Order: sequence, then structure tokens, then C-alpha cells
Amino acid sequence: MKAQKNFRREFFKKGFAITAGLSFAGIVNSVKACPTIGSEDLLVIGPRTGYTPEIGTLVSMMNYMRMNLSQTVKDMSQKELDFLFDSESNTIGALLMHLGATEKFYQINTFENRQEFNEEEDKIWGAASRLGDEGREKIKGHDLNYYMNMIGQVREETLEKFKTLDDDWLYSIDPIWSDSDGDVNTYFKWYHVFEHESNHIGQMRWLRARAS
Repeated sequence: MKAQKNFRREFFKKGFAITAGLSFAGIVNSVKACPTIGSEDLLVIGPRTGYTPEIGTLVSMMNYMRMNLSQTVKDMSQKELDFLFDSESNTIGALLMHLGATEKFYQINTFENRQEFNEEEDKIWGAASRLGDEGREKIKGHDLNYYMNMIGQVREETLEKFKTLDDDWLYSIDPIWSDSDGDVNTYFKWYHVFEHESNHIGQMRWLRARAS
């Protein structure tokens, strides 16, 4: 039984832990923002120092998913990031920016009660949010550090803001989004941020296998 447990732990660690030499600033900053998080702690979902219990639990899941992402795109070249499978596809670079755009939207929505980007935000994140032809045209020519730093800065802003909020905020219902089909709360919105990231990680793995 002990051997089986050790095998399972090593399996997860090899798949998702930070490897030596990994230096994406955004990933490092995301982990540093939670002082009790280490490579071992990534396999423990639960409260984190500096956050109320449920927000800390959310942070633990977001950190694990971001580590998963970092492993998926590790060492990718600009050519691979710009690889377009067909005329309807998105590049991995565009998908990375799309993750940042999605998180940025939920920042302004849940922190500021806004429903859309302002003009300045749209210049940075609009194409990545909408993707399609616009994304294929505008999002290219960058290396991996560019993308990881962009989305890492957004994540750092999220984690810092979370420290000032509480579980009542997380559980609060949004009256604008709720309708006859049911209520929508803030927790669901932020659950969607890392659930959405998980979905696109699968796409990135599929594209990377064909870009090599």
C-alpha cells in the first residue's frame, strides 16, 4: 500500500511539479503570492495563508492548474507558439493570451462590477478575448516569456486582490447574471477561470503534438 501511494505521488510530481531551471516570471510570482505553497503542497487542495478559507481553497486549485499549464508549454519555440493547424484554428500563443483575457474580464467583472473592457483594456486583451480572425491576425510573433509574463501579471493582480476579500464576497450572487435558469455567484465565475484553463490546456497539448 505504501509503495502504491509513493508511486501515485511521484506520478503527479513528474507531471506537474516545477522542474529545475523553469523561470517563467508569471508562474513564479503566482506561487510566491501564496507563502505556504510549495511543490508538495500543490497536491493539497485547501486553505492558504493570507486568504479566507474558501478563497484560499480556490487559490490552491488555480495554482495547481497554472502549474499544469506551465508544464504543457515548457520550452516551446516562437514557431511552435505561432503554429496554425488550419484556417479555423487558434495558435497556442493566442490561447495563452485568451486565458489572460478571460481572467482579466473576471477581474473587472467581480472586482469592479463592470460588464466589458474599457478602451485601453480592449487594446491589450480584446483580440485575445474574441479570437477568430482577429486573434489569428494580431496575436503572433512573441516568444514564450512574453505570453507567460502577460498572463502571470494578471494572475498576480488576482491573488493580491483576493487577499483583501472574504468568503461572503465569493459566495455572493450576481443579480445581473442570474435569471430564470438560476443564480450565478462569484465563486462560480472564478471556478470557471481555472476550469476554462483546463479545457484550453487540452487544446494546447493537441496542437503542440502537431506543431513539432
